[in-house]
Amino acid sequence: MAAAARAPADPPHIPVMLDAILEACAPIRGVWLDGTFGAGGYARGLLAAGADRVIGVDRDPLAFRLADDWAAEYGDRLRLVEGTFSDLDDHAGEPLDGVVLDLGVSSMQIDTPERGFSFMSDGPLDMRMSQEGPSAADIVASAREEDLADILYHYGEERASRAIARAIVKARQDAPIATTGALVRVVEAVLPRPKPGQSHPATRTFQALRIAVNDEFGQLVDGLEAAERALVAGGWLAVVSFHSLEDRVMKRFFQERAGTAGGVSRHLPETEVEAPRFEARNKAIAPTSAETARNPRARSAKLRVGRRTDAPAGRVDRRKLGLPKLVRAA
Repeated sequence: MAAAARAPADPPHIPVMLDAILEACAPIRGVWLDGTFGAGGYARGLLAAGADRVIGVDRDPLAFRLADDWAAEYGDRLRLVEGTFSDLDDHAGEPLDGVVLDLGVSSMQIDTPERGFSFMSDGPLDMRMSQEGPSAADIVASAREEDLADILYHYGEERASRAIARAIVKARQDAPIATTGALVRVVEAVLPRPKPGQSHPATRTFQALRIAVNDEFGQLVDGLEAAERALVAGGWLAVVSFHSLEDRVMKRFFQERAGTAGGVSRHLPETEVEAPRFEARNKAIAPTSAETARNPRARSAKLRVGRRTDAPAGRVDRRKLGLPKLVRAA
């Protein structure tokens, strides 16, 4: 137990906004679920801060292989489950005092060229977090030009989506676009060279394909509903997002579930007002300058936190969440 109670050793990748989560949700107690386990930084931080137990969930089997040399230190205080956080209530199998999610791709995935997430190094055009199902190369090879353009526009907010989609279709007629480097060259041929301080031309294209491959928005909404079902009254939901699309969904989710969304016309008939399911902060929490200096990955991060009420869980009206249009609203 002494080993399990000590402060976590330096993980291979720094968890973004861990200190902000621990402060916003203090005191940390009871059973927490880390739905994006990754390198285990949140899980270890929660255990060191006072959580009785943590359930670590990740769809990437590599995450658990990397945890082999330290997870046993925590004994039965840490339980690891391979799966998606969209089913986190089933994976937990018990009421939860807190849920934390770090959306998007993990540092260890970006830093592994053979996973195909990064445009910074050449590797197979894969991007599958679970390492199962169709890859980014499959989408690039088979999707119609108009579907590729929709993916790039709605998931990547890429304004040159039609031109890039046209270039992809033309290039794949000559040779398969099977590597990250090949895709980067196609995009770079379409877009102008970036000015100092601007992001790489392929940033939005890679983001869009990654989201499509992993159904990230469908997973997110399912996961938010699952967290609402699993959390006890007074339990915390903390979500770190990294781009405007994710943060928009989180903002509107908490507004809807806290009953603060507004926008109902006074001329419409009165409808029954549902009890709030969450008490939520009105503004996102940004990383401190000290954290961004220490961990550049935190620069675009936003943390939103909500506390569960005792109102019964229910389905979310997805039409009100600002989801990209490619995501089915139901």
